[in-house]
Amino acid sequence: MIYVHVPFCKSFCRYCDFYSELTCGKPEEYDAYIDEICAEARLRSGEIRESDEQLKTLYIGGGTPSVMPLRFFFDLKKALPEGPYREFTVEVNPDDIVGRGYEFVRMLREVGVNRVSMGVQSLDDGLLRWMGRRHDSAAARAAFQILRAGGIDNISLDIIFGIKGLTDEMLSRTLDGIVEMGPEHISAYQLSIEEGSQLAKDISEGKYEELPDGQCAAQYKLICERLREAGYRHYEISNWARAGREAVHNSAYWRRVPYVGLGPGAHSLERNVDDNAPGGLRDTRSWNSEALTGWTRSFEVLTPEEIREESIMLGLRTAGGIDAALVAGRKELPEGLISEDGRIRIPEDKWFVADSIIADLI
Repeated sequence: MIYVHVPFCKSFCRYCDFYSELTCGKPEEYDAYIDEICAEARLRSGEIRESDEQLKTLYIGGGTPSVMPLRFFFDLKKALPEGPYREFTVEVNPDDIVGRGYEFVRMLREVGVNRVSMGVQSLDDGLLRWMGRRHDSAAARAAFQILRAGGIDNISLDIIFGIKGLTDEMLSRTLDGIVEMGPEHISAYQLSIEEGSQLAKDISEGKYEELPDGQCAAQYKLICERLREAGYRHYEISNWARAGREAVHNSAYWRRVPYVGLGPGAHSLERNVDDNAPGGLRDTRSWNSEALTGWTRSFEVLTPEEIREESIMLGLRTAGGIDAALVAGRKELPEGLISEDGRIRIPEDKWFVADSIIADLI
């Protein structure tokens, strides 16, 4: 499993605090980054091969990977030791797909991309402007058709809920439009207030108030109901998919499968032999600095208890839940959990408050 972080955006969204750099879109702006990321890939080829011999996935996220010149994708493919990939995902912005057209999508297919994740966020133009998105609803629909016509048969669309001013009617229209497009996968995320974002500044200055939890919960319930009616399986708190189209790469994160993160701000999870660790293994999390050149890495060795708690936290986000052995010894489970067939799960109608249930458990 490989994750590649692209740190470039043409503009910053109001709610985002991810590390990124503004770009004007000139090819020479990316030269140093492309050279560095390919050098890192070659240097860490051994880690990549060892991260998982069976599950071969590549995910290019950001930032906004769709602003990158085609040279980036082809050079990166040559620098990586693995492939072809069972799942090769690239995150895109609708505006870039409309602007670059079918030829760009065709070249993505040529390099091996077989899944695209597109940030639609809403089909209400007023909300899109407030978020600071570069596209409108028409561009989102046009981009989807370009991806389809370009041969992408596995598309994931993102939406955001929990926004003050987002009415049930507006959310319903967005859900209608998303379902009508017919993506294989849908992700829905509640708007969060991240320190350092423009949205956090707006709140501190009294320009925005968070939507009450009760209204956020009602919007989440509406999304669950509508996507269930449309035939999507709710397999993780924020993710729905057609049968067999669950995200392979992201699902592996929730199972704590080892992966290698390349690029500024990227994280990795490695499993190393350690005679003193349970089962002879220890988990090491590493991350890269937020520097476009001269990248450095930091490491954190996870304790057995940290591994157990993380396994519980991630597993209970999914429909599959966790092995009951992870909480063996507890006299009773917190309210809201289901225990059956040796598994422990949080039912869908309690997923909105999953964090509090998990906190009580660990």
